[in-house]
Amino acid sequence: MSVSFKSQVLTILLASSTLFVASTLPNYTAADETCMSPYMAKITGQEDFVYVWTLGVEGLGDGQDKLVTVDVNPKSSTYGKVVHTLSVGGRNEAHHSGFTDDRKFLWAGGLDTNKIFIFDVSTDPAKPSLTKVITDFTAVSGGVVGPHTTYALPGRMMITGLSNNKDHGGRTALVEYNNDGSYIGTYWLPTEQALAGAVKTGQYADGYGYDLRALPRRNAMFTSSFTGWSNYMMDFGKMLNDPEAMKRFGNTVVAWDLHARQPKKVFDVPGAPLEIRCAWQPKHDWCVTTTALTSKIWLIREDAEKGWQAVEVADVGDPSKIPLPVDISITADDSGLWVNTFMDGKTRYFDLSDPMKPKQTYETQIGKQVNMVSQSWDGKRLYYTSSLLANWDKKGDDNEQFFKAYEWDGKELVQKFVIDFTAEKLGRAHQMRFGARSLYAKDQVIDPTHFVQLKAP
Repeated sequence: MSVSFKSQVLTILLASSTLFVASTLPNYTAADETCMSPYMAKITGQEDFVYVWTLGVEGLGDGQDKLVTVDVNPKSSTYGKVVHTLSVGGRNEAHHSGFTDDRKFLWAGGLDTNKIFIFDVSTDPAKPSLTKVITDFTAVSGGVVGPHTTYALPGRMMITGLSNNKDHGGRTALVEYNNDGSYIGTYWLPTEQALAGAVKTGQYADGYGYDLRALPRRNAMFTSSFTGWSNYMMDFGKMLNDPEAMKRFGNTVVAWDLHARQPKKVFDVPGAPLEIRCAWQPKHDWCVTTTALTSKIWLIREDAEKGWQAVEVADVGDPSKIPLPVDISITADDSGLWVNTFMDGKTRYFDLSDPMKPKQTYETQIGKQVNMVSQSWDGKRLYYTSSLLANWDKKGDDNEQFFKAYEWDGKELVQKFVIDFTAEKLGRAHQMRFGARSLYAKDQVIDPTHFVQLKAP
Protein backbone atom coordinates (compact mmCIF):
# COMPACT_ATOMS: atom_id res chain seq x y z
CA MET A 1 0.00 0.00 0.00
CA SER A 2 1.50 3.37 -0.97
CA VAL A 3 1.95 6.13 1.59
CA SER A 4 -0.27 8.42 -0.52
CA PHE A 5 -3.07 5.84 -0.66
CA LYS A 6 -2.74 5.13 3.08
CA SER A 7 -3.05 8.81 3.86
CA GLN A 8 -6.10 9.17 1.65
CA VAL A 9 -7.78 6.15 3.27
CA LEU A 10 -7.01 7.43 6.78
CA THR A 11 -8.35 10.89 5.92
CA ILE A 12 -11.55 9.44 4.50
CA LEU A 13 -12.06 7.29 7.59
CA LEU A 14 -11.57 10.23 9.88
CA ALA A 15 -13.89 12.48 7.90
CA SER A 16 -16.68 9.92 7.65
CA SER A 17 -19.43 9.14 10.12
CA THR A 18 -17.12 6.78 11.99
CA LEU A 19 -14.20 8.56 13.63
CA PHE A 20 -10.90 7.13 14.77
CA VAL A 21 -8.32 8.42 17.25
CA ALA A 22 -4.92 7.06 18.24
CA SER A 23 -5.06 4.43 20.94
CA THR A 24 -2.55 4.03 23.73
CA LEU A 25 -2.44 0.27 23.69
CA PRO A 26 0.42 -1.05 25.85
CA ASN A 27 2.21 -2.61 22.88
CA TYR A 28 1.98 0.52 20.75
CA THR A 29 5.23 2.46 20.89
CA ALA A 30 4.70 5.78 19.16
CA ALA A 31 7.12 8.66 19.29
CA ASP A 32 4.73 11.34 18.13
CA GLU A 33 4.15 14.52 20.07
CA THR A 34 1.19 14.32 22.40
CA CYS A 35 -0.11 17.75 21.35
CA MET A 36 -0.84 16.67 17.77
CA SER A 37 -4.24 16.55 16.07
CA PRO A 38 -5.98 13.15 16.39
CA TYR A 39 -6.58 13.32 12.64
CA MET A 40 -2.88 13.02 11.84
CA ALA A 41 -0.83 10.00 10.82
CA LYS A 42 1.46 8.94 13.67
CA ILE A 43 5.19 8.30 13.81
CA THR A 44 5.99 4.80 15.11
CA GLY A 45 9.27 4.18 16.89
CA GLN A 46 12.03 6.67 17.58
CA GLU A 47 11.74 10.15 16.07
CA ASP A 48 14.73 11.03 13.89
CA PHE A 49 14.48 14.80 13.79
CA VAL A 50 13.05 17.80 15.57
CA TYR A 51 12.19 20.77 13.37
CA VAL A 52 12.66 24.04 15.27
CA TRP A 53 10.84 27.11 13.92
CA THR A 54 13.35 29.82 14.75
CA LEU A 55 13.20 33.62 14.91
CA GLY A 56 15.94 35.53 13.15
CA VAL A 57 18.00 38.05 15.12
CA GLU A 58 19.45 41.11 13.43
CA GLY A 59 23.23 40.78 13.17
CA LEU A 60 23.25 37.09 14.12
CA GLY A 61 24.09 34.82 11.20
CA ASP A 62 21.89 35.71 8.23
CA GLY A 63 19.35 37.37 10.54
CA GLN A 64 16.45 35.48 9.00
CA ASP A 65 13.71 33.28 10.40
CA LYS A 66 14.49 29.65 9.60
CA LEU A 67 13.50 26.03 10.03
CA VAL A 68 16.31 24.27 11.90
CA THR A 69 16.53 20.47 11.70
CA VAL A 70 18.13 18.71 14.69
CA ASP A 71 19.10 15.01 14.63
CA VAL A 72 17.65 13.42 17.79
CA ASN A 73 18.11 9.72 17.03
CA PRO A 74 20.72 8.32 19.48
CA LYS A 75 21.79 5.74 16.89
CA SER A 76 22.71 8.41 14.34
CA SER A 77 26.27 9.59 13.75
CA THR A 78 25.00 13.18 13.85
CA TYR A 79 22.94 12.78 17.04
CA GLY A 80 22.56 16.05 18.90
CA LYS A 81 23.65 18.14 15.91
CA VAL A 82 21.99 20.59 13.56
CA VAL A 83 21.87 18.81 10.20
CA HIS A 84 20.00 21.38 8.12
CA THR A 85 18.77 24.97 8.18
CA LEU A 86 16.38 26.64 5.76
CA SER A 87 16.02 30.43 5.91
CA VAL A 88 12.78 31.96 4.67
CA GLY A 89 13.77 35.59 4.15
CA GLY A 90 13.45 38.39 6.68
CA ARG A 91 12.09 38.34 10.21
CA ASN A 92 8.39 37.53 10.42
CA GLU A 93 8.03 36.82 14.17
CA ALA A 94 8.21 33.06 13.59
CA HIS A 95 5.98 31.38 16.13
CA HIS A 96 3.96 28.17 15.69
CA SER A 97 3.75 25.41 13.11
CA GLY A 98 1.71 22.29 12.41
CA PHE A 99 1.55 19.33 10.04
CA THR A 100 -1.16 18.52 7.53
CA ASP A 101 -3.18 15.40 8.33
CA ASP A 102 -0.99 13.25 6.03
CA ARG A 103 2.07 14.75 7.75
CA LYS A 104 3.76 15.51 4.45
CA PHE A 105 3.76 19.27 4.88
CA LEU A 106 4.56 21.59 7.78
CA TRP A 107 2.77 24.95 7.90
CA ALA A 108 4.56 27.68 9.88
CA GLY A 109 3.29 31.19 10.56
CA GLY A 110 4.77 34.63 11.13
CA LEU A 111 2.87 36.75 13.67
CA ASP A 112 4.13 40.07 12.31
CA THR A 113 4.13 39.70 8.50
CA ASN A 114 1.14 37.28 8.43
CA LYS A 115 2.98 35.00 6.02
CA ILE A 116 2.49 31.24 6.18
CA PHE A 117 5.40 29.10 5.03
CA ILE A 118 4.65 25.57 3.81
CA PHE A 119 7.53 23.08 4.01
CA ASP A 120 7.76 19.66 2.36
CA VAL A 121 9.03 17.33 5.10
CA SER A 122 8.28 14.01 3.36
CA THR A 123 10.52 14.03 0.28
CA ASP A 124 13.65 14.25 2.42
CA PRO A 125 12.83 14.45 6.16
CA ALA A 126 16.44 15.45 6.94
CA LYS A 127 16.28 18.40 4.55
CA PRO A 128 12.84 20.05 4.40
CA SER A 129 12.17 22.29 1.42
CA LEU A 130 9.99 25.39 1.14
CA THR A 131 7.20 24.71 -1.36
CA LYS A 132 4.79 27.62 -0.93
CA VAL A 133 4.37 30.91 0.91
CA ILE A 134 0.88 32.25 1.58
CA THR A 135 1.19 36.05 1.48
CA ASP A 136 -2.47 37.12 1.34
CA PHE A 137 -3.67 35.63 4.64
CA THR A 138 -5.03 38.93 5.97
CA ALA A 139 -6.64 39.95 2.67
CA VAL A 140 -8.51 36.71 1.95
CA SER A 141 -9.57 36.17 5.59
CA GLY A 142 -11.24 39.56 5.86
CA GLY A 143 -8.69 41.22 8.10
CA VAL A 144 -7.26 38.51 10.37
CA VAL A 145 -3.73 39.20 11.63
CA GLY A 146 -1.22 36.94 13.40
CA PRO A 147 -1.55 33.33 12.14
CA HIS A 148 -0.83 31.23 15.22
CA THR A 149 -1.96 27.60 15.63
CA THR A 150 -2.01 25.56 12.41
CA TYR A 151 -4.18 22.54 13.21
CA ALA A 152 -4.88 19.52 11.01
CA LEU A 153 -8.44 18.50 10.16
CA PRO A 154 -9.29 15.96 7.44
CA GLY A 155 -7.90 17.54 4.26
CA ARG A 156 -7.94 20.93 5.96
CA MET A 157 -5.81 23.27 8.04
CA MET A 158 -7.56 25.42 10.65
CA ILE A 159 -5.54 28.47 11.66
CA THR A 160 -6.15 30.65 14.70
CA GLY A 161 -5.50 34.37 14.44
CA LEU A 162 -4.30 36.63 17.25
CA SER A 163 -5.37 40.03 15.95
CA ASN A 164 -7.00 42.08 13.19
CA ASN A 165 -5.93 44.82 10.77
CA LYS A 166 -8.46 47.41 11.95
CA ASP A 167 -7.18 48.21 15.44
CA HIS A 168 -4.44 45.56 15.96
CA GLY A 169 -6.28 44.48 19.11
CA GLY A 170 -7.27 41.01 20.24
CA ARG A 171 -10.49 40.66 18.19
CA THR A 172 -9.82 37.85 15.73
CA ALA A 173 -11.02 34.70 13.95
CA LEU A 174 -10.32 31.15 12.81
CA VAL A 175 -9.30 30.77 9.17
CA GLU A 176 -9.73 27.52 7.24
CA TYR A 177 -7.69 26.32 4.26
CA ASN A 178 -7.44 23.24 2.09
CA ASN A 179 -4.23 21.25 2.42
CA ASP A 180 -3.11 22.72 -0.91
CA GLY A 181 -3.22 26.23 0.57
CA SER A 182 -6.57 27.38 -0.87
CA TYR A 183 -8.71 29.58 1.39
CA ILE A 184 -12.07 28.15 2.53
CA GLY A 185 -13.58 30.36 5.23
CA THR A 186 -13.29 32.70 8.20
CA TYR A 187 -15.07 32.17 11.54
CA TRP A 188 -14.95 35.16 13.88
CA LEU A 189 -14.78 34.50 17.59
CA PRO A 190 -17.89 35.62 19.50
CA THR A 191 -18.06 39.02 21.18
CA GLU A 192 -20.63 40.87 23.29
CA GLN A 193 -21.90 42.58 20.14
CA ALA A 194 -21.74 39.51 17.88
CA LEU A 195 -22.19 36.22 19.74
CA ALA A 196 -22.87 34.36 16.47
CA GLY A 197 -25.27 32.00 18.24
CA ALA A 198 -22.96 31.29 21.18
CA VAL A 199 -24.09 31.43 24.82
CA LYS A 200 -22.15 33.75 27.09
CA THR A 201 -21.80 31.91 30.42
CA GLY A 202 -19.85 34.53 32.42
CA GLN A 203 -18.71 38.15 32.29
CA TYR A 204 -16.69 38.03 29.08
CA ALA A 205 -17.11 37.52 25.36
CA ASP A 206 -13.98 39.28 24.15
CA GLY A 207 -13.47 37.70 20.72
CA TYR A 208 -9.80 37.02 21.43
CA GLY A 209 -7.98 33.97 20.06
CA TYR A 210 -4.83 31.89 20.54
CA ASP A 211 -4.84 28.08 20.46
CA LEU A 212 -7.22 25.41 19.11
CA ARG A 213 -7.81 21.72 19.84
CA ALA A 214 -10.53 19.21 18.97
CA LEU A 215 -12.27 16.21 20.55
CA PRO A 216 -13.71 14.66 17.36
CA ARG A 217 -15.88 11.99 18.99
CA ARG A 218 -17.67 14.72 20.98
CA ASN A 219 -17.93 16.96 17.89
CA ALA A 220 -16.18 19.58 20.01
CA MET A 221 -13.50 22.17 19.28
CA PHE A 222 -12.02 24.64 21.77
CA THR A 223 -10.20 27.95 21.39
CA SER A 224 -8.29 30.01 23.95
CA SER A 225 -7.35 33.70 24.03
CA PHE A 226 -4.23 35.87 24.27
CA THR A 227 -3.63 39.42 23.03
CA GLY A 228 -3.35 41.44 19.85
CA TRP A 229 -0.53 42.68 17.63
CA SER A 230 -0.20 45.97 19.53
CA ASN A 231 0.80 43.99 22.64
CA TYR A 232 2.75 40.99 21.35
CA MET A 233 4.97 43.24 19.22
CA MET A 234 5.61 45.62 22.15
CA ASP A 235 8.66 45.44 24.44
CA PHE A 236 7.72 43.23 27.40
CA GLY A 237 8.89 45.63 30.10
CA LYS A 238 7.13 48.55 28.48
CA MET A 239 3.92 46.56 28.21
CA LEU A 240 4.02 45.49 31.87
CA ASN A 241 4.22 49.15 32.88
CA ASP A 242 1.39 50.23 30.58
CA PRO A 243 -1.96 49.91 32.43
CA GLU A 244 -3.97 50.13 29.22
CA ALA A 245 -1.89 47.47 27.51
CA MET A 246 -2.38 45.11 30.47
CA LYS A 247 -6.14 45.40 30.01
CA ARG A 248 -5.81 44.03 26.47
CA PHE A 249 -5.55 40.31 27.28
CA GLY A 250 -8.10 37.58 26.65
CA ASN A 251 -10.17 36.05 29.42
CA THR A 252 -12.11 33.37 27.56
CA VAL A 253 -12.25 29.85 26.21
CA VAL A 254 -14.84 29.08 23.53
CA ALA A 255 -16.48 25.70 22.88
CA TRP A 256 -17.39 25.12 19.22
CA ASP A 257 -19.43 22.68 17.18
CA LEU A 258 -16.52 21.09 15.31
CA HIS A 259 -18.41 20.01 12.20
CA ALA A 260 -20.47 23.19 11.81
CA ARG A 261 -17.60 25.56 12.81
CA GLN A 262 -20.16 27.18 15.09
CA PRO A 263 -19.32 28.76 18.49
CA LYS A 264 -21.58 27.31 21.18
CA LYS A 265 -20.41 28.54 24.60
CA VAL A 266 -18.08 31.26 25.90
CA PHE A 267 -16.43 30.55 29.27
CA ASP A 268 -14.69 32.96 31.63
CA VAL A 269 -11.06 31.83 32.04
CA PRO A 270 -9.36 35.00 33.33
CA GLY A 271 -5.70 35.79 32.71
CA ALA A 272 -4.88 34.82 29.11
CA PRO A 273 -5.44 31.05 28.71
CA LEU A 274 -2.82 29.88 26.24
CA GLU A 275 -2.15 26.30 25.09
CA ILE A 276 -5.03 23.79 25.11
CA ARG A 277 -4.36 20.04 25.39
CA CYS A 278 -7.19 17.53 25.11
CA ALA A 279 -7.31 14.08 26.67
CA TRP A 280 -6.53 11.11 24.42
CA GLN A 281 -8.29 8.28 26.25
CA PRO A 282 -11.68 7.30 24.78
CA LYS A 283 -13.70 7.95 27.94
CA HIS A 284 -11.98 11.17 28.97
CA ASP A 285 -14.14 14.09 27.91
CA TRP A 286 -11.89 16.95 28.97
CA CYS A 287 -9.10 19.33 28.00
CA VAL A 288 -6.69 21.47 30.02
CA THR A 289 -5.27 24.95 29.64
CA THR A 290 -3.13 27.28 31.76
CA THR A 291 -3.44 31.02 32.26
CA ALA A 292 -0.31 33.11 31.68
CA LEU A 293 -1.18 36.06 33.92
CA THR A 294 -2.92 34.28 36.81
CA SER A 295 -0.85 31.05 36.85
CA LYS A 296 -3.76 28.61 37.02
CA ILE A 297 -4.60 25.24 35.49
CA TRP A 298 -8.15 25.08 34.16
CA LEU A 299 -10.14 22.00 33.18
CA ILE A 300 -12.62 22.18 30.31
CA ARG A 301 -14.91 19.23 30.97
CA GLU A 302 -18.26 17.87 29.90
CA ASP A 303 -20.86 17.72 32.65
CA ALA A 304 -23.77 15.30 32.17
CA GLU A 305 -26.30 17.95 33.19
CA LYS A 306 -24.71 21.27 32.28
CA GLY A 307 -22.68 20.30 29.21
CA TRP A 308 -19.24 21.83 28.72
CA GLN A 309 -17.89 23.77 31.70
CA ALA A 310 -14.62 25.55 32.61
CA VAL A 311 -13.26 24.93 36.11
CA GLU A 312 -10.13 26.27 37.87
CA VAL A 313 -8.35 23.25 39.35
CA ALA A 314 -4.77 24.16 40.44
CA ASP A 315 -2.09 26.81 40.84
CA VAL A 316 1.17 26.78 38.89
CA GLY A 317 3.99 27.79 41.19
CA ASP A 318 3.32 30.93 43.22
CA PRO A 319 0.76 32.99 41.25
CA SER A 320 1.71 36.15 43.20
CA LYS A 321 5.14 36.03 41.55
CA ILE A 322 3.63 35.65 38.04
CA PRO A 323 5.85 32.77 36.86
CA LEU A 324 4.03 33.06 33.48
CA PRO A 325 2.93 29.56 32.43
CA VAL A 326 3.52 29.13 28.73
CA ASP A 327 3.66 25.77 26.91
CA ILE A 328 2.14 22.56 28.31
CA SER A 329 2.31 18.88 27.29
CA ILE A 330 -0.13 16.14 28.31
CA THR A 331 1.00 12.52 28.53
CA ALA A 332 -0.49 10.07 26.02
CA ASP A 333 -2.33 8.19 28.78
CA ASP A 334 -3.66 11.47 30.25
CA SER A 335 -2.00 10.73 33.60
CA GLY A 336 0.28 13.76 33.70
CA LEU A 337 0.90 17.30 32.48
CA TRP A 338 4.16 19.16 31.92
CA VAL A 339 3.90 22.93 32.48
CA ASN A 340 6.64 25.39 31.55
CA THR A 341 6.95 28.79 33.24
CA PHE A 342 8.85 31.43 31.31
CA MET A 343 9.92 33.83 34.05
CA ASP A 344 11.64 31.32 36.36
CA GLY A 345 12.77 29.01 33.53
CA LYS A 346 11.23 25.92 35.15
CA THR A 347 9.27 22.91 34.01
CA ARG A 348 6.81 21.25 36.39
CA TYR A 349 5.07 17.88 36.25
CA PHE A 350 1.51 17.50 37.53
CA ASP A 351 -0.17 14.19 38.31
CA LEU A 352 -3.53 14.17 36.50
CA SER A 353 -4.83 10.89 37.95
CA ASP A 354 -7.72 13.03 39.14
CA PRO A 355 -7.94 15.84 36.55
CA MET A 356 -10.11 17.83 38.97
CA LYS A 357 -7.22 17.83 41.45
CA PRO A 358 -3.84 18.08 39.68
CA LYS A 359 -0.89 17.58 42.01
CA GLN A 360 2.63 18.82 41.30
CA THR A 361 5.13 16.00 41.85
CA TYR A 362 8.29 17.33 40.19
CA GLU A 363 10.01 20.50 39.05
CA THR A 364 13.41 21.44 37.70
CA GLN A 365 15.22 24.38 36.15
CA ILE A 366 15.61 24.21 32.37
CA GLY A 367 17.22 27.61 31.81
CA LYS A 368 17.05 31.28 32.68
CA GLN A 369 13.99 31.35 30.46
CA VAL A 370 12.01 28.53 28.87
CA ASN A 371 8.99 28.45 26.59
CA MET A 372 8.13 25.35 24.54
CA VAL A 373 8.07 21.67 25.51
CA SER A 374 7.50 18.71 23.17
CA GLN A 375 7.03 15.22 24.59
CA SER A 376 7.32 11.89 22.78
CA TRP A 377 4.26 9.66 22.75
CA ASP A 378 5.92 7.08 24.99
CA GLY A 379 6.77 9.84 27.48
CA LYS A 380 10.48 8.99 27.58
CA ARG A 381 11.86 12.02 25.75
CA LEU A 382 11.22 15.72 26.23
CA TYR A 383 12.60 18.66 24.27
CA TYR A 384 12.69 22.29 25.36
CA THR A 385 13.25 25.62 23.62
CA SER A 386 13.70 29.11 24.99
CA SER A 387 12.07 31.92 23.01
CA LEU A 388 8.64 33.37 23.78
CA LEU A 389 8.46 36.41 21.49
CA ALA A 390 11.26 38.54 20.06
CA ASN A 391 10.31 41.55 22.18
CA TRP A 392 9.36 39.51 25.25
CA ASP A 393 12.52 37.42 25.67
CA LYS A 394 14.79 38.40 28.53
CA LYS A 395 17.71 40.79 28.08
CA GLY A 396 21.47 40.40 28.51
CA ASP A 397 22.84 37.22 30.06
CA ASP A 398 19.32 36.01 30.83
CA ASN A 399 18.53 35.85 27.12
CA GLU A 400 19.53 32.21 26.72
CA GLN A 401 18.51 30.72 23.37
CA PHE A 402 18.70 26.95 23.24
CA PHE A 403 17.35 23.57 22.25
CA LYS A 404 17.67 20.99 25.03
CA ALA A 405 16.95 17.25 24.94
CA TYR A 406 16.07 15.19 28.03
CA GLU A 407 15.14 11.66 29.02
CA TRP A 408 12.40 11.06 31.62
CA ASP A 409 12.37 7.92 33.75
CA GLY A 410 9.21 8.83 35.64
CA LYS A 411 11.15 10.40 38.48
CA GLU A 412 13.78 12.72 37.02
CA LEU A 413 14.71 14.55 33.82
CA VAL A 414 18.22 13.72 32.60
CA GLN A 415 19.76 16.10 30.09
CA LYS A 416 21.18 14.43 26.97
CA PHE A 417 22.44 17.37 24.93
CA VAL A 418 22.15 21.14 24.40
CA ILE A 419 22.44 23.29 21.28
CA ASP A 420 23.22 26.96 21.95
CA PHE A 421 21.27 28.77 19.22
CA THR A 422 23.08 32.05 19.87
CA ALA A 423 26.56 30.53 19.68
CA GLU A 424 25.54 28.67 16.50
CA LYS A 425 24.21 31.97 15.06
CA LEU A 426 20.79 30.46 14.42
CA GLY A 427 18.50 32.84 16.31
CA ARG A 428 15.74 32.44 18.90
CA ALA A 429 14.60 28.81 19.22
CA HIS A 430 10.83 28.67 19.41
CA GLN A 431 8.43 25.88 18.45
CA MET A 432 9.21 22.21 17.69
CA ARG A 433 7.76 19.43 15.56
CA PHE A 434 8.99 15.84 15.13
CA GLY A 435 10.14 14.16 11.93
CA ALA A 436 10.92 10.53 11.07
CA ARG A 437 12.20 8.78 7.97
CA SER A 438 10.11 5.69 8.77
CA LEU A 439 6.83 7.54 8.29
CA TYR A 440 7.52 7.94 4.58
CA ALA A 441 9.14 4.54 3.95
CA LYS A 442 7.58 2.57 1.09
CA ASP A 443 6.94 -0.46 3.29
CA GLN A 444 5.38 1.55 6.15
CA VAL A 445 2.02 0.01 7.11
CA ILE A 446 -0.74 1.46 9.27
CA ASP A 447 -1.66 -1.25 11.74
CA PRO A 448 -5.44 -1.08 12.38
CA THR A 449 -4.88 -2.27 15.97
CA HIS A 450 -3.27 1.10 16.59
CA PHE A 451 -6.66 2.76 16.36
CA VAL A 452 -9.89 2.41 18.30
CA GLN A 453 -13.28 2.89 16.70
CA LEU A 454 -15.52 5.36 18.44
CA LYS A 455 -19.14 6.27 17.97
CA ALA A 456 -19.52 9.47 15.98
CA PRO A 457 -21.40 12.41 17.53
